[in-house]
Amino acid sequence: MKIHVAGIIPILTLLAGVLIILFLLNWFFPQQTFVHYLLYTAGIIFMFFVIRFFRFPQRNPEHIENAVLSGADGKVVAIEKVHVDEYFDAECIQISVFMSITNVHINWSPCGGKISYKKHHPGKHLVAFNPKSSLVNEHTTMVIRDEKGREVMMRQIAGAVARRIIHKFDEGRVLDRGEMIGMIKFGSRIDLLLPPDADVQVKIGDKVRGSQTLMALLG
Repeated sequence: MKIHVAGIIPILTLLAGVLIILFLLNWFFPQQTFVHYLLYTAGIIFMFFVIRFFRFPQRNPEHIENAVLSGADGKVVAIEKVHVDEYFDAECIQISVFMSITNVHINWSPCGGKISYKKHHPGKHLVAFNPKSSLVNEHTTMVIRDEKGREVMMRQIAGAVARRIIHKFDEGRVLDRGEMIGMIKFGSRIDLLLPPDADVQVKIGDKVRGSQTLMALLG
């Protein structure tokens, strides 16, 4: 299982914490008891899930003309028309995907093209499935312009637990559809903001996979 580089320091830090706790336990209470074995097991399970959280699966997106793919694994929690003040100042179709703590938290580019806009917004840390989180939570906004001049916005939104958004690239970078662009640590959400004539291919409640699931077709 490949691990994202952003997970190395958290994994090592938490592993050190677990080992210190177990060392102190055995220092003060050297006689092995049921409690010792229970804590050993809990430590192993805890580290398994921490390592699993930072997994980085290799995926090859299928080529589909005019496709917008999911930027993350998770569940579709909103599909609606909204007015986007930032960058566009226009009506867009918003598709929101909520990532639970068990989902892969790598983010992928939903379409191919050049990054025409990028901005990080400090903010609150409401639970990521709260509709207000799209605007008031800490988030990073990226707009991709394809070769036909069509633009798609993607927001990486921090949740109540997530406190750090990682985004690899800056304005001017040309991305391939389905290319890994970063991740959000520990529970979060992404929004896709599409042109109003986009043909949405998913519905609320659908489970989606980043760089794999067809979310919409651009007109």
